Amino acid sequence: MLRINQLKLPVDHTPGELMERVKKLLRLGPKEPEPRLTIVRRSIDARKKPALYFHYILDIQVKNQKAVYRRCDKRYVTEWEEKPYQFPVNSYRGNVRPVIIGTGPAGLFCGYMLAEAGFCPILLERGKPVEQRVLDVQEFWEKGKLNPESNVQFGEGGAGTFSDGKLNTLVKDKYGRNRKVLSLFVEAGAQEEILYDHKPHIGTDELSKIVARMRQNIIRMGGEVYFDARVTDIACQGGHISGVVINGDKKIEAEYVVLAPGHSARDVFRMLYEKGIEMEAKPFAVGMRVEHPQELINLSQYGNRDVKALGNAPYKVTARAGDGRGVYSFCMCPGGYVVDASSEPGRLAVNGMSYSGRDGCNANSAIIVSVTPEDYGDTHPLAGMAFQRELEENAFRVGNGMIPVERYGEYKKACEKMEDGEKPLEVQGKVPDDFAPSIKGRWQFGPVHEILPEALGRAFVEGMEQFGKVIEGFNDKNVLVDGLESRTSSPVRILRDETLQASVKGLYPCGEGAGYAGGITSAAMDGIHVAEAVALAVIAAENS
Repeated sequence: MLRINQLKLPVDHTPGELMERVKKLLRLGPKEPEPRLTIVRRSIDARKKPALYFHYILDIQVKNQKAVYRRCDKRYVTEWEEKPYQFPVNSYRGNVRPVIIGTGPAGLFCGYMLAEAGFCPILLERGKPVEQRVLDVQEFWEKGKLNPESNVQFGEGGAGTFSDGKLNTLVKDKYGRNRKVLSLFVEAGAQEEILYDHKPHIGTDELSKIVARMRQNIIRMGGEVYFDARVTDIACQGGHISGVVINGDKKIEAEYVVLAPGHSARDVFRMLYEKGIEMEAKPFAVGMRVEHPQELINLSQYGNRDVKALGNAPYKVTARAGDGRGVYSFCMCPGGYVVDASSEPGRLAVNGMSYSGRDGCNANSAIIVSVTPEDYGDTHPLAGMAFQRELEENAFRVGNGMIPVERYGEYKKACEKMEDGEKPLEVQGKVPDDFAPSIKGRWQFGPVHEILPEALGRAFVEGMEQFGKVIEGFNDKNVLVDGLESRTSSPVRILRDETLQASVKGLYPCGEGAGYAGGITSAAMDGIHVAEAVALAVIAAENS
């Protein structure tokens, strides 16, 4: 196979123009057969906006490859050998059935790989099937009726189901797990573009359908999936897992248990701590959702308010506050909505969500500030969880149970403790006075600036001001600040050793909730990694 790197074409190019460029680089004659193209990566080059380009990496299959390679343009073309992902165990025929706690990306992909290899896993989900979960979430957004077991955080698909379905990750992938995750999504109905786009996304509306198809495939391959099955205890014998208890009364015997509970399973963290499972508090980040007119972001990123070939523009911004804290955008949703992502009565948290078309009128992103165990005021492993809860209670209070919203100008004035009449230094005129939020869930204007501790609020403002120098209008006084974004990642890490097992053997902490991932793709990759470890451990035990 041949690989072409850094092929550049305008974003509005045709498939024919792409083929002609490839043939030119390969120096193919007019009578030679056309090569077969596979797009490996496609990224956007906006350095000369409004002139916009795609950069391609392509794999090429062509007749007489050696002869073609000898004469091709070697500034762009190299020889390449593809190494597809291989699961280490195939066609297992034994009787061991691993149990998987949670059907978020980590648990779902772990279960899928084990089912495909013949292990017939049992998946336990505390919430509802995604079809029912969608209805429960919609009722909560419309009427404020929270189901603590079926909401944006809990239920089939995990918290990522009600997000943008973003699939980009910074995790290094020398084993091919990333490609495997994307391929399985495509097999379940995702568009093929996710295999090569630099920042792939699926969209909430499509992701919920894909999750259901993956569950159906797991069942078809011999796995079982149980809903309304909240794990309330684990059983151990001689330092090894022996089973799990669901809903306080039903025990399932198991020698291999994958713990993939998601970052909001606070009752599970508490139960594990009380059982003596080794864990530690970990750093994470908290902040606010900010909303801008999408056209403002498009103009900044693309030099045009509407680029039909690309859709609405994303952004990524980072800064450092005066006290050294990192401030950065997280889970940016082009053309999206801020959503009520609460899971506990009396506490409020938000997230961002886009549908597959990303065609809403507002852009939103979490602008978050890094926090560390030193901020929690306690060395307890669950101190970060308590810190989250306190902030979420503040958010619930200032919004009277609804998402609180505040104009950035007012937020900044309050955080900087300016005198009445003193104007903050900010970009004016980019965002209209009547700019309105795009929110799924009940909301009201309120004093969002009261939610965070003073140091975090000040760092948030410092970041916003720095971002205004990068994206004009980012720190406009009419930008909307919605609180609170507190579920960016797990506040806990459940310790695991080089075999991926916890302090109780046979228990495999996995994914974002266990502290080993940060998003849909990295959680799914960790799920595959843990599935490999479980499969190899089963085979080794049976052969010993």
